[in-house]
Amino acid sequence: MSLPFGYADAAVAIDPLVLLLLGLAIDVVVGEMPFLFGRIPHPVAAIGLVIDVLERGLNRPGFGFFARRALGVLAVGGLVFAAAVLGRGICWLDLQFLELFLVVILVAQRSLHDHVEAVRIGLDRGGLDGGRAAVAQICGRDPLRLDTGGVSRAAIESCAENFSDGIVAPVFWYVLFGLPGMLVYKTVNTLDSMIGHRSERFLAFGYAAARLDDLMNLVPARLAGVFLALASLTVPGARPGRAFIVMVRDARKHRSPNSGWPEAAMAGALGLSLAGPRHYPGYSVSDEWIGDGRAEAEARDIGRALHVFKAACMVNAAVVAGIWLAG
Repeated sequence: MSLPFGYADAAVAIDPLVLLLLGLAIDVVVGEMPFLFGRIPHPVAAIGLVIDVLERGLNRPGFGFFARRALGVLAVGGLVFAAAVLGRGICWLDLQFLELFLVVILVAQRSLHDHVEAVRIGLDRGGLDGGRAAVAQICGRDPLRLDTGGVSRAAIESCAENFSDGIVAPVFWYVLFGLPGMLVYKTVNTLDSMIGHRSERFLAFGYAAARLDDLMNLVPARLAGVFLALASLTVPGARPGRAFIVMVRDARKHRSPNSGWPEAAMAGALGLSLAGPRHYPGYSVSDEWIGDGRAEAEARDIGRALHVFKAACMVNAAVVAGIWLAG
């Protein structure tokens, strides 16, 4: 098959898609590797540090709105260019061990599972307080405003949304453009999470980051919804037909142009209602409900969502394997 952007034909010993499949398999085993990243910075944390420095230097209150927007565009463009050059350099130099290592740590299958599972365990063993403490690690909602149903819904929504952002999207961009594509995506996604907010501080400077993240997630989010719906075929009690129906019907109810697709698929598969009114520190949102099932989710529903999630990760890997075999 033709090689992704940034690869030299003579330099590549392992097909990039085989390397990607190896990375996905290794990530299931090693996860976040706290034994390593407790001692050295994680690459995403390093990207975040650079973003923070640029934001403090360029997003100054004394600058006008359009100047800050222009500087935001320059910051995003510069970081995207740097990520692409770094990825291409690693591929061109045939540093496949380093490339495999980056794939493992930039795809979040095991870490997402463990964080969501911690919420289920927290509810089971520590009651509402245990669930609140665990869910505060994976979402920005005000934990003190969450009851058991709210904690459970927040965990399930995070599972669905981050399946798209943390797994399907980086894999999608790797399949298209190799390591440069994955590094660019993770840079854009980190930019969006740090500065792509509609607050007064970031409305101008973070505009380019937010819009580019929306664009780069446009296809992956919809693929993630389809993968979750297909995965629900393997989960007893799940409803794959409803997953597709609710996804197509309700995805656009979400305030994000992309997050509604995997969340709606998960809601339909599990017979739940997700999203709806939510409380964050300092403000609340009154969104429509996605899905037409129970709003009072429980800890056992988190377990069901994780079964769907694990099957969807296998679907994602199977699609990559199919592309490799077809090539």
